[in-house]
Amino acid sequence: METNFLRAHIHQIVCLTDEEFEYAESFFTKRKYKKHQYIIQAGDVASQEHFVVKGIVKSSYTDHEGKEYILQLAMEEWWFSDPNAFNTGMPATLNVDCIEDTETLSISFENKEKLCASSRKMEYFFRKKYTTGNMALQKRVLALLSNNAGERYKQWRNQYPSLQKRISKTLIASYLGVTRETLSRLSL
Repeated sequence: METNFLRAHIHQIVCLTDEEFEYAESFFTKRKYKKHQYIIQAGDVASQEHFVVKGIVKSSYTDHEGKEYILQLAMEEWWFSDPNAFNTGMPATLNVDCIEDTETLSISFENKEKLCASSRKMEYFFRKKYTTGNMALQKRVLALLSNNAGERYKQWRNQYPSLQKRISKTLIASYLGVTRETLSRLSL
C-alpha cells in the first residue's frame, strides 16, 4: 500500500519501469509514529527526509523566548524534513511532531545521494519536488508579509480544504500568524 502510494506520487512527475521503481523503493524505510511524537527535535541530527503516507505533521521553530512559529503542516503526499540539517549535517533548528498517528517512507541523505547519482529520473523527480517546495515557501512568506489575516485565511482554506477538517483552530491560527480569537472572527 505505502509503496503504491509512493509510486503514484513519483509517477506524477516521472514514469518508472517496475525495475526502476523497485530499485528506488529499496532506498526508503517505512516508519510509524504516534500522535504527539517528535520525528525531529531541534538540536538533534535530522538525517532523514520523509514522505507522508498517512497522517499530519507540524514543522515549527521555537525562538529563544519560547514562542513557536509553524513553518509547515504536511499531510499525505507531502515531503518534510529540516532542510538545512538534512543537507548539511548540522543540528536541526526545527521541531517536527505528529498531529495524528503518522506513517512515512523515509530516505537518508546518503541514500538520496546514491539514488540520484544512479537514476537520472529520480534526480529529476527530487529536483522538481525541491523547486515546487521552494515556490510554496516563497508564496507563504509573501502572504505573511503582505496579506492581512483575512486574506491569509481565505488563501489557506482554498489551498488546503481537507486539512481544515483535520486540525484544530488553534493550530490553524498559529500557522496563519493570528490569535485563536482573530481566527474565530474570520471563520464567521
